[in-house]
Amino acid sequence: MLLMMSMIIFIITLFVMMLASLISKKTITDREKSSPFECGFDPMNYSRLPFSLRFFLIAIIFLIFDVEIALILPMIMVIKSSNLLIWSLTSMFFIFILLVGLYHEWNQGALEWNN
Repeated sequence: MLLMMSMIIFIITLFVMMLASLISKKTITDREKSSPFECGFDPMNYSRLPFSLRFFLIAIIFLIFDVEIALILPMIMVIKSSNLLIWSLTSMFFIFILLVGLYHEWNQGALEWNN
């Protein structure tokens, strides 16, 4: 009984997969679909084009603020079990460091896309 149900499920699954591949609009000869995509670079152009430093800086800023969120979330969880004054000073100091870094990046022009 179990073997028969497994075979029926296998046949139905195979039928649905074959039907989906037959009626899909996927074309193998499409240039854009068959080429690899790497961070917005066109793989059909010359590969030694200069890398944009603005893209790199925005990626680094994103990573810094992404890690910052991972560090702030546990601080919220321990607010009940810690001294409120020490917790407040620590969190304000941490956010102050982040704001000073953000101001520095802004002052240097790393957040501006237009020159």
